Amino acid sequence: MKTGIKGIRRVSAVAITAGAVLTAGAFAAPAQAATLPTPTITAKGGFVMNNGTGKSLFTKAADTRRSTGSTTKIMTARVVLGQPNLNLDSKVTVQKAYSDYIVNNNWASSARLIVGDKVSVRQLLYGLMLPSGCDAAYALADKFGSGSTRDARVKSFIGKMNATAKSLGLTNTHFDSFDGIGHGSNYSTPRDLTKLASNAMKYSTFRTVVGTKSTKQKVTTKSGGYRYMTWDNTNTLLGSYAGTIGVKTGSGPEAKYCLVFAATRNGKTVIGAVLASSSVPNRTADAKKLLDYGFKK
Repeated sequence: MKTGIKGIRRVSAVAITAGAVLTAGAFAAPAQAATLPTPTITAKGGFVMNNGTGKSLFTKAADTRRSTGSTTKIMTARVVLGQPNLNLDSKVTVQKAYSDYIVNNNWASSARLIVGDKVSVRQLLYGLMLPSGCDAAYALADKFGSGSTRDARVKSFIGKMNATAKSLGLTNTHFDSFDGIGHGSNYSTPRDLTKLASNAMKYSTFRTVVGTKSTKQKVTTKSGGYRYMTWDNTNTLLGSYAGTIGVKTGSGPEAKYCLVFAATRNGKTVIGAVLASSSVPNRTADAKKLLDYGFKK
């Protein structure tokens, strides 16, 4: 079959046009990805980072010092877990001073420890972090502080909390209490609390405790018998946000509503904090927004 001159020209033109389209496609600039909108939160301060890389993912007044409420107890637990030759099964006898402390402080949340019971350090950590027991915090400070009197031991323990903060580079953090019921000088920032939680999560016991939704613990009574203590975690992200692994709630008249949170999805851990949110539901909603945002970044 013969092809005329006009036919050859027509085929060539088609080929050139097709080649031009392929070439243009190969070198065309990629479409710009849609900018991820920064979430709006009710909390006055917030911070989120990639726990694996330490990269900051979200900030809002992240370095402004604020009252922290019971998120302070992250440091209480961290100081205990950092003790040399720590025996988590060593027993502590519950003193009347611990229960009196709950009675005398309106904002003190309780693990409902019973005077005379013998509880282990491990159990006290559950009582500290799940129901946010200020009595458990007092017991741990009394156990791990140094001194001949309870007041001296508590003061020593708070000193250890501040020394640990300094060693971790938490330059905007200071403690004057073992539980967050401050005396005018108990503060931190969203960034510092996030860094503290990230460090505490390196301890397997801490991870286990703060990732527990509910626990039932057998403790020895004063008479040598036993009773069971049931503690539920105040962190409602556990069970309501997929991948949540911790960390700690906090509240108070000055602190308002706080939450330090962490979750892992597809091998990526996002960790952060919100301070001075306006309600319990709002601090939870704030944390979920920031976790969603962190996983997309």
